[in-house]
Amino acid sequence: MIDVEDLISLARNYNPRTDADLIRRAYAYGREMHSGQYRRSGEEYFTHPVAVAAILTEQRLDDATLVTALLHDTVEDTKSTYDEIARLFGHEIAELVDGVTKLTNLELSSAQSKQAENFRKLFMAMSKDLRVILVKLADRLHNMRTIKSLPPEKQVRKSHETMDIYAPLAGRMGMQWMREELEDLAFRVLNPEARNSIIRRFITLQRETGDVVQKITQDICTELDREGVQADVFGRAKKPYSIWRKMEEKGQGFSRLSDIYGFRVITETEGDCYRVLGAIHRRWRAVPGRFKDYISQPKSNGYRSIQTTVSGRDGKRVEVQIRTRQMHEVAESGVAAHWSYRDGVRAENPFAVDPAKWLASLTERFENAEDHDEFLEHVKLEMYSDQVFCFTPKGDVVKLPRGATPLDFAYAIHTRIGDSCVGAKVDGIRVPLWTRLKNGQSVEIITAEGQRPQATWIDIVVTGRAKAAIRKSLREEDRERFIKLGRELARVAFEHVGKKATDKALKTAAKRFGLPDGGELLARLGSAELRAQDVVETLYPDLAKPGGEEIDATRAVVGLSPEQSFNRAPCCQPVPGERIVGITYRGRGVVVHAIDCPVLARFEEQPERWVDLHWHSGKHPPVHTVGLYVTMRNDAGVLGRICTLIGEQKANISDMTFVDKKPDFYRLLVQVDLRDVEHLHTVMTALEAESDVAEIQRERDPERAP
Repeated sequence: MIDVEDLISLARNYNPRTDADLIRRAYAYGREMHSGQYRRSGEEYFTHPVAVAAILTEQRLDDATLVTALLHDTVEDTKSTYDEIARLFGHEIAELVDGVTKLTNLELSSAQSKQAENFRKLFMAMSKDLRVILVKLADRLHNMRTIKSLPPEKQVRKSHETMDIYAPLAGRMGMQWMREELEDLAFRVLNPEARNSIIRRFITLQRETGDVVQKITQDICTELDREGVQADVFGRAKKPYSIWRKMEEKGQGFSRLSDIYGFRVITETEGDCYRVLGAIHRRWRAVPGRFKDYISQPKSNGYRSIQTTVSGRDGKRVEVQIRTRQMHEVAESGVAAHWSYRDGVRAENPFAVDPAKWLASLTERFENAEDHDEFLEHVKLEMYSDQVFCFTPKGDVVKLPRGATPLDFAYAIHTRIGDSCVGAKVDGIRVPLWTRLKNGQSVEIITAEGQRPQATWIDIVVTGRAKAAIRKSLREEDRERFIKLGRELARVAFEHVGKKATDKALKTAAKRFGLPDGGELLARLGSAELRAQDVVETLYPDLAKPGGEEIDATRAVVGLSPEQSFNRAPCCQPVPGERIVGITYRGRGVVVHAIDCPVLARFEEQPERWVDLHWHSGKHPPVHTVGLYVTMRNDAGVLGRICTLIGEQKANISDMTFVDKKPDFYRLLVQVDLRDVEHLHTVMTALEAESDVAEIQRERDPERAP
């Protein structure tokens, strides 16, 4: 573990005025709070926050961010509180720690709707202070560097999260080095065979051709000396994941992939950048379509550089980036360059982007998303995109992702322009609306009154903003027709399983799909965005499980010793599929509780009684009783229909008690025998969709604790 004085030295390398006392106090406090906690690797847990802080010193960040790194897990994992951190270290650091804690609690999921909602929360947290995400990215980087100590299934889940969310986010913030390392660390877990194959091919190639990087570096230096330009030249082979992605995109084997080497030329002035470009293009042949001038047209995250690809030594393609030292600092740190220090003061880098303005430009495109999936589509398109720059007839620049069309250009200017687009001219020539735009082209949009978006446009555009606007317009224009058609589709589908498409049933189904109401559900059925069969299956799924032996109910839990028996806690009635923990009782064996059972708080000071358990995976018999409070209309035949409905879901009623009787409503406690948590959700969903049921709740009673 890095000693506190070593950490202070790392900070003083770029900020001699760093508050050493503040860092010492935070280090001591964090170490005390995490005392007795260990990582899966067996190391003290506090080694992790210290390593995160060290990563942030590489970006020359301020004291508040370093202290946040040291404390970022205290509120989440120890007895520390927000108020205590605010009292000891100030409100700024307390707010930053709180922001990181909220990000940690998102538990980003692979489920689309949940992932999209978490993206919303992530951007909300970023909007308060972008340093929160810088700490979180450093936290994820260190966790990925030490991922081997985790169980294999958790390694895979964390690696997918990293590849889908954290790596592209780091890239979108301009921290390309971090994106590449995160991708490669995740690649090592997700596809180790492919990564090892690429590394072996590199070793073979180097044995056959010698050190190509050193040779090409020397070639470039020779040309720069001849031009009289002072510059530093750095070369490297690209990361295995970057090479593998190119192989996948181009459908080529390693032997046919040429641009696997990248070089950077760091100059003193902007003028020198263009002199270097001229020298390189005179010496080697430029590859058409592979030149980008991000100095004259910077990316929105502040990235500036000239990028070109040339056929270098022995015909090998090499990618060259040319930039000044100040541009290089931003290229390495991205948006984080706004907080970087040098010689004790905030670095005045003219190319560093104001994080508030950057975030405003990023989130502006997501404001019109009407549902979670659209928002997620916006985010991923924005984060993964490579940009092209086109001009309006007046000379204004419009930034679009690569592959964008004139329709995307029109919607980027204004939704009204996009909706009324009938044609486009590119560089003065009329072109189809599906034309792919290129860097530097001038685009003129032709509009007409009365024109409305066409359904085929969805397949033409590539930006999330354009797709969302087209879908919204199509839904509004045809909404009534779609609702009418959707109602008929729903009626037929529900009658097919002997049910009625009541307003209550449609409202419940809309809730399951994350839609605002039944009308929107019908509109999407009519527009073929949803299938009526999916709606019916959501409310009344066929619960017949595949064949195979059922798990013995007496051995349904994994983690017990051979002589131990178990009972389900009556206070929370856990069922297979839920997260569980065991509490030992003398003479009673182990009592299994749901992980969120409030009764567990009574045993916090008795860790020796806790047993780590989980359910056997497979087919469980329907013997796990769960109490359900059902509030239903007091009318003839209603109770019978409720019992029939439960039976249709292959569930047995083992007991029933009337809790409250009113002239218009009954409230009763129904004990239902179930297989697992999926079975429970199916029964509750079916009851909730019934128009005579006002409310349904699962029984949870701490007073029944053993």
